Amino acid sequence: MMKNIRENVKDWKDEDEVAHYLEKILRKEAHDRAGLVYGMGHAVYTKSDPRAVILKEKARELAAVKGRSDEFDLYLKVEKLTPGIFQRVKNSDKVISPNVDFFSGFVYDLLGFPREIYTPLFAMARIVGWSAHRVEELINGKRIIRPAYKNVLPQQKYVPLAERR
Repeated sequence: MMKNIRENVKDWKDEDEVAHYLEKILRKEAHDRAGLVYGMGHAVYTKSDPRAVILKEKARELAAVKGRSDEFDLYLKVEKLTPGIFQRVKNSDKVISPNVDFFSGFVYDLLGFPREIYTPLFAMARIVGWSAHRVEELINGKRIIRPAYKNVLPQQKYVPLAERR
């Protein structure tokens, strides 16, 4: 999404231009037409995501070292402008702020990670939590807890690691 914003906003320093494009995204007229500013908002951290606060500072430091502070400033504009535009366009009083994923892709890029491993990194960072949720669900009488999931694969026979191809 940020790549799309960088490509479609000519003057990253112009708040009006950035705001206009964010409004188009939220109105499903731009980017992937989902109407979402990815990385903004969280189901649990409604006022602030403490992880995002920490990652934001690391992104600032890395951007300065890598000579990409102008790009970091664009992230700051999106962070600043999105809540108000969201409330107006979506007619919502929901408070939104960046979640940890808002800055993570930028940090991965600053560190030189290939884009192809962003999603596996995302999953690896969460697999312990997902597993803990599943164990908790089984212990508590199969009561469904966050996050919701549905396995759509047929049940398969376990194959020992040594026998796998």
